[in-house]
Amino acid sequence: MGRLITAKYYAAATVIVPCAAVLIWPSKVWLIAIFLVWLIAAAIYWILTERKEHAQRTDRTIQSLQTASIRTLNHHRHDWMNDLQVVFGYIRLKKLDKAAEYVEKISERMQAESNISKLGVPSLISYIQSFRTISNTLELQVVIKGAIHLNEITAEANQIADSLIHTINAYRFAVKPSYGNAAVLTLELSRDDEALYAAFYYEGELMNEQQWKQKIQQQLEGALMQPINFEQPYAKMLLRAEMRA
Repeated sequence: MGRLITAKYYAAATVIVPCAAVLIWPSKVWLIAIFLVWLIAAAIYWILTERKEHAQRTDRTIQSLQTASIRTLNHHRHDWMNDLQVVFGYIRLKKLDKAAEYVEKISERMQAESNISKLGVPSLISYIQSFRTISNTLELQVVIKGAIHLNEITAEANQIADSLIHTINAYRFAVKPSYGNAAVLTLELSRDDEALYAAFYYEGELMNEQQWKQKIQQQLEGALMQPINFEQPYAKMLLRAEMRA
């Protein structure tokens, strides 16, 4: 990729030579012709190189998405295998009440995942579902109260999704590593007739609370979602966005 960029700029720089010749001998028609041909050739090379760079960027993006999808599927497959082993173990031990209780927990988790998949913004859904593949120091839990379809309740669903992702990332990058259990961030989404609410509950420590607060303020500056009572400790933060049709 670096070679393509370098070659592209070298090709553009070579135009200086015939351009200078035309300026020195403006009456030479053949020099003007050479300059025009040279300029067109450099422009064509620039365009072709741009297209090749774009194709390479697209390929890398697709490969990255495919890799993330595979990691996410592997995590889910691992969880399901563990669940099956637990249920099968209870059945073998004839602890049917425990098996039924565990199946109920699985059902609740499936409902939670179903609510996430219906949020209506692919970038947010993908981010939440693949979060475990990108963070080992922070566990993300998402609680959605009622049916929330961002793409149906507001025309600015993507902006709201970006604010939620940026806020989660602010916590993720500020987590203070520990040798015990990972820190836990719970995102609770709810809404009424006027607004959407996102409550963040954090269990753990931050490396620097002041830097975290500054990062949050920068990320949410001018955003639709805004903090309510931002002076509260980082352990609890509430964002609110008015619904706009």
